[in-house]
Amino acid sequence: MQTATTLDMLRNALADLRSAGGTVGLVPTMGALHEGHLTLVREARAQCDHVVASIFINPTQFGPNEDLDAYPRQLAEDSAMLEAEGVALLWAPTVEAMYPAGFATSITVSGVSEGFCGAARPGHFDGVATVVCKLFNQVMPDKAFFGEKDFQQLAVIRAMARDLDLTRPHVRDIVGVPTVREADGLAMSSRNRYLSPANRAAAAALPRAMQSAIAQIEGGCDVATALAALEAELLEAGFASIDYAALADAQSLTQLARLEGKPSRLLVAARIGGTRLIDNMAVG
Repeated sequence: MQTATTLDMLRNALADLRSAGGTVGLVPTMGALHEGHLTLVREARAQCDHVVASIFINPTQFGPNEDLDAYPRQLAEDSAMLEAEGVALLWAPTVEAMYPAGFATSITVSGVSEGFCGAARPGHFDGVATVVCKLFNQVMPDKAFFGEKDFQQLAVIRAMARDLDLTRPHVRDIVGVPTVREADGLAMSSRNRYLSPANRAAAAALPRAMQSAIAQIEGGCDVATALAALEAELLEAGFASIDYAALADAQSLTQLARLEGKPSRLLVAARIGGTRLIDNMAVG
């Protein structure tokens, strides 16, 4: 596996890959890799001839009171994991390489970015859209792979790529990969490592409560009633607060008061201890 830390190194390595022929898949990450990330890599390998993974802890998507400094940094360990999975090229730029002196551009995706995590984390999705646009421009992959766990992020990226005409030639297809879960159902996340043992055990109530709410909604229960029961179940299990629990249209993320016969998603963000967990599941 080659590792590039500057744009010149990246471009030269990409030229070598493309000269060998075949398709290129991109897996963007912020490192602290776990089985969820590796599932993205395996899906990229299954669909593409060459896999490029990026590791970049993007400062522009962290708010002033968020955990940028505390975010785990383990490049050597992550690099070894990617190499073992058959990644051809690791793009690991510095902040200065990604945002050189004088950088003054930001991308805002209205609509899908404005509720849920966008409301709780102002500016977060501007940082996501901007860095992913740069990654698409830098790598120009045939396909890019993102986890469905960050469902709103995936919607923002798809809208950004569509609106800025990035689907040709920058990235032909944006692939959403289903959420990878622990044995007890908790969605895999780099933030799970922040949980104390007691909070980690209690966190398993999140997927259980979501599955219960989905069963109620699909069974004809009033959506507001099912969501209120979900929130009560989480608070009883030890969660400190719920940022949001909502049924939404799977494409526009418009909140729904009832099932409308089209793809829908249950979206939840809740806090336990000092950790904010997010999850989503298909409904209907």
